[in-house]
Amino acid sequence: MTRSASHPSAHTPWAWALWGGLLGAVLALALFAPARWLARPLEAATGGHVLLEATRGTVWNGSGQLTLSGGPGSQDKSSVPGRMQWQVQPGWGRLQLSVLADCCMSTPWALELQPRWGGLQLRMNDAQSQWPAQLLAGLGTPWNTIRAEGLIAMSSQALTAQWIFGRLALQGQLELKAQDMASRLSTLRPMGSYRCVVQGGEVPRLSLSTTQGPLQLSGSGQWTEGRLRFEGVASAEPESFDALTNLLNIIGQRNGARSIIKVG
Repeated sequence: MTRSASHPSAHTPWAWALWGGLLGAVLALALFAPARWLARPLEAATGGHVLLEATRGTVWNGSGQLTLSGGPGSQDKSSVPGRMQWQVQPGWGRLQLSVLADCCMSTPWALELQPRWGGLQLRMNDAQSQWPAQLLAGLGTPWNTIRAEGLIAMSSQALTAQWIFGRLALQGQLELKAQDMASRLSTLRPMGSYRCVVQGGEVPRLSLSTTQGPLQLSGSGQWTEGRLRFEGVASAEPESFDALTNLLNIIGQRNGARSIIKVG
């Protein structure tokens, strides 16, 4: 006995309805994915040092409280004043992001994220912003002891970063200017102003210099094998040495009147 040719087709509308419902649910989940879903990837990518809290909206159009932390298990935290807003627009093989911090940016950052073989590329528009130095205390030691005060101005030029098989490749320039810095460890206010430049190239390099003030900082470093290696020196003008000696003890390893700073 042969089966009726119409028997399988009787179930076809139900199958299509099921698949249609599943596809609709997936699309709805993608379009309206809650903003909090971004928090865990950001925390993992930064080793727990950057947190996204009190989120609102969706992954594509939302806002949240950006917080710096000392990392897993640390009690140190500091939050950026106001909220951070973002918009994400998918494109062909890329994501375009617009990010605006109420407190610290006059215009949004425009970022473009593209997958690369073995990694990822991030391109950033030329941008400027200003951040309160007090935020650094949230990163834990030694910043929670130094308790820096002042203003940090950040500017970027033709900045592109690539992470390929765990290695950082950087093009362009990132400049940080720490202006009128102070610390709870010293009565001098301000202690000085400083300039830090990250210069892209086959081997990205970092330089630190003092623009003014009794606390003198200088040094240089580079990223090798995915890690920053930096060597610098901190010293004080003779008439300000006593007021800065506690800070010099914290900044690095004392060597007479100087402190030697080493990272990596």
